[in-house]
Amino acid sequence: MSEQSTPPQLQIKMTDEVLPGVYANMVQVGHTPEEFILDFMNLFPPTGIVTSRVIVSPGHMKRIAAALQDNIKKYEEQFGTIKPANTQGAPTTTSSADHKYGFDTEKAE
Repeated sequence: MSEQSTPPQLQIKMTDEVLPGVYANMVQVGHTPEEFILDFMNLFPPTGIVTSRVIVSPGHMKRIAAALQDNIKKYEEQFGTIKPANTQGAPTTTSSADHKYGFDTEKAE
């Protein structure tokens, strides 16, 4: 008879500052050979602000992409097909390849 070992459960804590989350209506993705950089932004023309920067390894980025695809599939099975957003005049998701060096990195006041 073989014993099945269950992986240990992790106890994850979330600080009060992180708990409410941040809103983003655009993400810019860039990469180096060692990492992917995701800059989540809240754009309200004519200005915008980076609300969060997440840096992950290429292997982890691939797992994130797979998890997103899986969750979109499950969402659509439950709620129906997601219609593409009307992007006329609205912010879009971009790759850093679409920009010389991204956006203005001046410190917000």
